[in-house]
Amino acid sequence: MFVELRAPSGAVLAAIDAYQRGGQPLIPALPSDIEALQPPLEGSPFQGSTASSAYFTVGSAQPGGPPFRVAVAVLLGGDQLILALPLSQTLATLHRLVITELAVTALAVLAAIILGWWLVRLGLRPLKDIEQTAMGIADGQLDLRVPPASPGTEVGKLASAFNTMLARIQDAFSQRDATETELRSSKERLRRFVADASHELRTPLSAVAAYAELFERGASSRPEDLERVMSGIRSETARMAGLVEDLLLLARLDEKRPLNCASVELVDVALEAIQAARTVGPQWPLTLKASESVEVLGDAGRLRQVVDNLLGNVRVHTPAGTAAEVLIASDGNQAILSVTDHGPGLHGENIEQVFQRFYRADPSRSRGDGGAGLGLSIVQAIVEAHGGQVRASQTPGGGATFTVTLPLNDRSSQEGRCRNAEQL
Repeated sequence: MFVELRAPSGAVLAAIDAYQRGGQPLIPALPSDIEALQPPLEGSPFQGSTASSAYFTVGSAQPGGPPFRVAVAVLLGGDQLILALPLSQTLATLHRLVITELAVTALAVLAAIILGWWLVRLGLRPLKDIEQTAMGIADGQLDLRVPPASPGTEVGKLASAFNTMLARIQDAFSQRDATETELRSSKERLRRFVADASHELRTPLSAVAAYAELFERGASSRPEDLERVMSGIRSETARMAGLVEDLLLLARLDEKRPLNCASVELVDVALEAIQAARTVGPQWPLTLKASESVEVLGDAGRLRQVVDNLLGNVRVHTPAGTAAEVLIASDGNQAILSVTDHGPGLHGENIEQVFQRFYRADPSRSRGDGGAGLGLSIVQAIVEAHGGQVRASQTPGGGATFTVTLPLNDRSSQEGRCRNAEQL
């Protein structure tokens, strides 16, 4: 520290230079006259009036020297004591502090930039996923979905809404594809149905025309020929009438026309059908198995037609003497009616196509095996109109089994369905 003592006149009475460690003396550039200082009060050389001391900063008297912080105090008698402290260490500290602050600020800014970039990338990652998902969907991958994000964020809400939209779009496309497939299938079935119906009607019509031509050629004058002609016309007309009735029934069922709704006891229906079948074809032994009363809600006449057609199918496709069983039971809320025979049975392809209209297992489509091939189609249509299902399977040991399942007579649900049907 530099120390100097001056007389009131400004003359230097004594001076002690300041030194840096291992360096030259340091001398401040003090002014020759320091004014505005008054002597302190008696008994307090360094206290009293604020005008008895002063503080200021001066430069160095040497070129390149450090500045000095100067403190001046007036002693008793008016002498001035000057203390000057070099600010080299203070300035060096401030310089290091500035450099440190600049470095820390730069590092903090860099860290903030990196952290902000990472946070932005992290926050926009779902948007990138949405972009990639949209590109995949544009390529036709409708089953793609955006990975779920936090539901509390705006991006998460956007991803959830985007996935919901994609699900609805996929459902719409699936329904459209299913509708188009169904339309194509319906057109194909209609074309095949018209062709088969024309094929079935052509034969009896040709037979009636042939009988009429035979009548015109003189059969009317020969009693034996006349009887044969009229018998043939009646037979072919009855066959055409039956075919037309079957077609009209299928058309009504396809239009979802309402059926009669009443409580029907399946055991009674099956018993009546078995008695009629025994009368028509006594060569086919029939057995009824029922351990309980089973009631369904529906059209008794149509359900009787289901059993009649299944028993008629036994007579048509099994040789005489083939035994068959009719089973009536319940399973949970389902009524079960099955007809099992032990005849030639069904093969895999026949099982899949046996309910198609005008289908015959005989590839030659010969009528020697029975009717027009509408019996099982009518069975399926009637059962589905009652809210049930019918399926065909092979009987263990040989033969065929047709199983019909119908909802039991549950008034709370079935009557509502019947009321809805009556409103159609």
